[in-house]
Amino acid sequence: MTEEEEPLSPMARLFQSPEVDYCIVTIMGFKTKICLQASSFLHQTGTITYTTENGAKWIEAKINVQDHVVVPYIDPEEIGEDGQGFVDDYISRLTMIPLDRSRPLWDMHILNVKTSDAEAVGVIRSHHSLGDGMSLISLMLACTHRNLDPQNTDIHSLKRRETVLHGLRNQCWFLRLRFTVCSIATLLWNTLVDMLLLLATVLFLKDTKTPLKGGADCGSNPKRFYHRAISLDDIKLIKNAMNMTINDVLVGVTQAALSSYLNRLYGNKKKEEDGALTSYPNHLLDRLRFRVGCVVNLRSDIGLQPLADMMAKDSKCRWGNYVSFIILPLHIGLQTDPLVYLKLSKATMARKKHSYHAALVYFIINIVLKVFGTKAAATLFNQPVKNATTCLSNVIGPMDEISFRGNPIAYIALSSYGHSQALLVHYISYAGKMIISLAVDPTIIPDPHKICDDMEESLESMKAALSEKGSL
Repeated sequence: MTEEEEPLSPMARLFQSPEVDYCIVTIMGFKTKICLQASSFLHQTGTITYTTENGAKWIEAKINVQDHVVVPYIDPEEIGEDGQGFVDDYISRLTMIPLDRSRPLWDMHILNVKTSDAEAVGVIRSHHSLGDGMSLISLMLACTHRNLDPQNTDIHSLKRRETVLHGLRNQCWFLRLRFTVCSIATLLWNTLVDMLLLLATVLFLKDTKTPLKGGADCGSNPKRFYHRAISLDDIKLIKNAMNMTINDVLVGVTQAALSSYLNRLYGNKKKEEDGALTSYPNHLLDRLRFRVGCVVNLRSDIGLQPLADMMAKDSKCRWGNYVSFIILPLHIGLQTDPLVYLKLSKATMARKKHSYHAALVYFIINIVLKVFGTKAAATLFNQPVKNATTCLSNVIGPMDEISFRGNPIAYIALSSYGHSQALLVHYISYAGKMIISLAVDPTIIPDPHKICDDMEESLESMKAALSEKGSL
């Protein structure tokens, strides 16, 4: 192997297979119209994959930037009065156009179209084999600068929370030993249960059929994207008041919103069938199985890292696809107290964190890749994803507002397509906001804005409930 060649990580090899053809979409809204020359802001080198007898490898290659940057001519009459609709249609059409595999697998589209929250929109498509969300956001930050301090390129990153209980430090050795033994036993038990459930999901265990469940052809259907900004400060207030993490809060908000959305759909269906609604407000199915595939970062260092550090040899926060997934059950049901959703999500996430589920999935996929090849590994990866209802991820974004070649960015929405679900939920933080980004199959979910409405309302109701109890 020459110095320029580098083998793909197991997940990157998996994403290279035709059976797992995922593409990440990064949508950036700009505060001003964009005037850029392609050759002036992108380098003339890139990466491309090729296959040898020993598998796929990365090599450095010269590229023509003009082949990757698209600035289409847009007739103002074609836009009409609905700029947002034009942009949504344009991005949706991109999901049906495959990336050219003879070139590095990315492209960028510049749309100088005014929308509801931006003066122009940039759309970056990048194949998932190039890197996961953390890798691509770090690359984006390397190409941008802070608005308030353009010369400062440092990246704020979160520190991993300490998992050892402080109260145990001053306890006797016997109590510490007892806690350690119980913790290890619980860890092994949780891992065993999770792997058995994962095996059942691969073989036969499917989620309940709901209006949010995708069909067999969902992965090949065009997708539409919808985003909404909510307050990151409100999420942090709830996090601190409930002694939980931001991920816990987002899972709680998601299951509260989807409960409301599904209940409304079932209520409308019942009204159409019976002609009138009953006085009982709960229209949800009993014992509804609703699970999400959650993306888990396997790096030892969390938070955004400088691109140069991620590219360094033997880095603890390596570039590429160092992620796995867990199957997370959501509690779909109506609750009179909105804080119940948070308590349920906190308990569920705490249990999942005390398990080797994600690490074992990564390990097993790596073994299957080496022994049986990518097709078998793709089947192992796809089957539990198909049998779950949706996918959920949260990526840490820039803490401050940034600009791209002098063009200030109003928002960043991160999503993907190619999955077999009708609904994908992605979160990314940016400059004091949390951006909700939904990718939907419009033939199944024609009103994604209502899901975002439910998320906003759920967050407000949780904040109000904590305020009433004097916790804020």
